[in-house]
Amino acid sequence: MRLIRNKRITYGWLILTVLIAILTMRLAWVQLVMKHQRVPGSRHTMVEASLIQRERGIVLDSGRGHFTDRNGKPLTGNLIWTAVLFPAGEKELRSAHHQVAKLARILGTDTNQLLQIWGKLKEPQLWHGADSRIPRSLSKEQIEQIRELELPKLKVLPYEQRYGNRQSGMQWLGFVSGQRKESLFFQDYPEISGTSGLEKTMDSLIRGEGPTVVYFPVNSTNEVIQDMKPMVKAPDNRYYPLRVSTTIDIDIQRGIEDITEKAGMKEGAVVVLDARNADIVAMVSRPFYNPEQIHPKDGQWENRGLKAATPGSVFKLVTAAAILENGLSSPNEHFHCDGEYGKFGLSCWKKGGHGTIDLREGFAESCNVVFATLAERLTPQQIISAASALGFGQSVGWQSQQFLGLRSFAPLDHEEKGTVFSGSADASDAGVRVQTGIGQRDAAVSPLQAANAMVTLLHGGVKTKPRIVKQIRYANGQLLQDTNPLYERPAGNGISRETSSILLEWMEDVVQEGTGSALNHRKWTLAGKSGTAQVKVKGRARNNQWFVGYGPVEKPLYAVAVLVENRSTNSSNQATEIFGQVSDFLASVEAGSGSA
Repeated sequence: MRLIRNKRITYGWLILTVLIAILTMRLAWVQLVMKHQRVPGSRHTMVEASLIQRERGIVLDSGRGHFTDRNGKPLTGNLIWTAVLFPAGEKELRSAHHQVAKLARILGTDTNQLLQIWGKLKEPQLWHGADSRIPRSLSKEQIEQIRELELPKLKVLPYEQRYGNRQSGMQWLGFVSGQRKESLFFQDYPEISGTSGLEKTMDSLIRGEGPTVVYFPVNSTNEVIQDMKPMVKAPDNRYYPLRVSTTIDIDIQRGIEDITEKAGMKEGAVVVLDARNADIVAMVSRPFYNPEQIHPKDGQWENRGLKAATPGSVFKLVTAAAILENGLSSPNEHFHCDGEYGKFGLSCWKKGGHGTIDLREGFAESCNVVFATLAERLTPQQIISAASALGFGQSVGWQSQQFLGLRSFAPLDHEEKGTVFSGSADASDAGVRVQTGIGQRDAAVSPLQAANAMVTLLHGGVKTKPRIVKQIRYANGQLLQDTNPLYERPAGNGISRETSSILLEWMEDVVQEGTGSALNHRKWTLAGKSGTAQVKVKGRARNNQWFVGYGPVEKPLYAVAVLVENRSTNSSNQATEIFGQVSDFLASVEAGSGSA
């Protein structure tokens, strides 16, 4: 009996010894090996996580890559100094009421409002006032005044503001989501992702390796320990985050934004392309948006420069190109316009008509009767072929199937292809072709496509691909990838050099003696095509107003498309006026740079 009991005791001690040995080995493994490994589902090691349990952190920089314009000027990333409020009890704040009142005056807010916000804090917060979520920038004078107060629960720290709190027409840049979490407490920083524009299409390339965070040690009651210095943690990589150089000229972009603002333009877009290679120099979309304050349902973040709209007489470029390419008219042919076409319910925009005119005059005067006659002669395929050769009915923005490990890379977010004939339309019906031939019915073109058509004609019919991304560089400035402008030769029956030359001459006529004659006295000699499309907006008859062209004629530098949407049917063509103002502005820019 005693032998059995001794054996049980021996086995018990053996089992206990084995368990203690296993536990010891496990603790040794954790202490010596696992402490430097990341915790599953976290960006921190075990050592870092244990420290963060005793710290409060403020994100000063998301670590995301930035964008610049073609001259290296920053489009994102603006370093500001801002106030950081740490949790403080109501009693503590009341005892420092005099200093808090001074702080309120420095910050430009009401004392009671500041006390209310500060007293409710459970974690550190960047100061942004009661009516905003955007940290407020402090001047040098404000910083000095705040530091003189010596409030223990108040710090002044540098903060990288991604956009700046301003309205703009830079919807092509887009915005990010997830940036609102400022304070960290034993948790990973929030993921920031691009939601639209370049921020979205380049998201996987510019995410970076983590934020810059300043951590403040706290005691058991969650109060900052003043005697211990804060610690800054940031990724240490000379190559990341990446920096993206765009083709945009920010000075031209903002100059055109000002022009549209002063003109009272409410809806539409202005697109400016470099005539030499179709690079996107500026793309202004109205109404403006604020990337720091996005309201998804209001639609202001949508880029109207990429959205297809009814083109009106701008589409007559396609009809004219198809007629010339297929030899279905000649310079000697004359047409008679008395204001009515006589079928399909079609009439000319000019009451009483244009009288007897030839094809070239019909283009300059944008005569509906002439172009309805021509559209009836064309087959659907001839119209589609000419439209395709000019870049209509398709995506025109530069794309790549293999780019830095991405299978498909299209920088222009939500670019619309537009349409020539809808899938339900019977294009063999002459009435359908006539309405399409004058830019009505199902025809839809984006301002980017319209401007690019100008560049295509200036290049003798060689289709171009507008870029918005120029280069991608590592954080240390080393070049990672260039995106060389591409030229695409038209397949099959495209636009010939001869046809391109004729259309360019006819667009000069438009300005010299046609519907664009209001542009005659601008700084540059200009050429282009006007357009007015009849549309329905919430059941009301409205107009889309267009002007598309280039300048200077002697040495084309820029192609410009202006679309003003939702205009009264009896209003003058605002697009033509804005085109003239934009051209004068570009002329001034070139004169100032010594390029012209």
